[in-house]
Amino acid sequence: MTRKTLQVVTIFFFFLLNLVGDGFANSKITSELKQTIDKVIQIVSDPDLKRTPELRREKLRKTIGFRFNYNQMVRRSLARNYKDRTNKEREEFTGLFKKLLENSYASKIENYQDETINYVDEKVKGKYALVKTEIVRKNGTIDVDYKLINENGRWTVYDFVIEEVSLIRNYRSQFSKIIKTESYGALVSKLTKKIKDLESNQDKDSENL
Repeated sequence: MTRKTLQVVTIFFFFLLNLVGDGFANSKITSELKQTIDKVIQIVSDPDLKRTPELRREKLRKTIGFRFNYNQMVRRSLARNYKDRTNKEREEFTGLFKKLLENSYASKIENYQDETINYVDEKVKGKYALVKTEIVRKNGTIDVDYKLINENGRWTVYDFVIEEVSLIRNYRSQFSKIIKTESYGALVSKLTKKIKDLESNQDKDSENL
């Protein structure tokens, strides 16, 4: 994986904690995102929660999970392999995928730094939306696109792209390769091990299995 791909997790949460931009401030999508942002900032800034890291981590997971559309992420990351799975397998895999992202993002957001975010554009087409932003850092600017879907009146993130590197596309490539060269069972085993390593802080790289 390139360094751009490895930046996905950290940059995404820099965005959440520093969302700015007058052009789209009143849009429904931005307003719903901001509700999540406010909760995240409150959790991270709470001095009592800093003294109880396990409780803070759990609150972060719940807040993060509310904005992520894990079902869409799983469908898109498994792609053609999704239809071959039983309902029980799909439920199990969604649970694993959710834990993978929650543990990874919670660990990253707890150590966030200030960044300046500019909204560049927002496009809505039916139930899909694309929010284009740029992150201004000391050493340059990074383009970040957020893909959202409206299901039952709620906008949720199903993918985000850092300088043309998609998180879901990255996972889809890895998942497909493992299933093809090994098996679906091997993929489940690798995900289970990765989650255990993330939870025990033995592994910091959530993008590569």
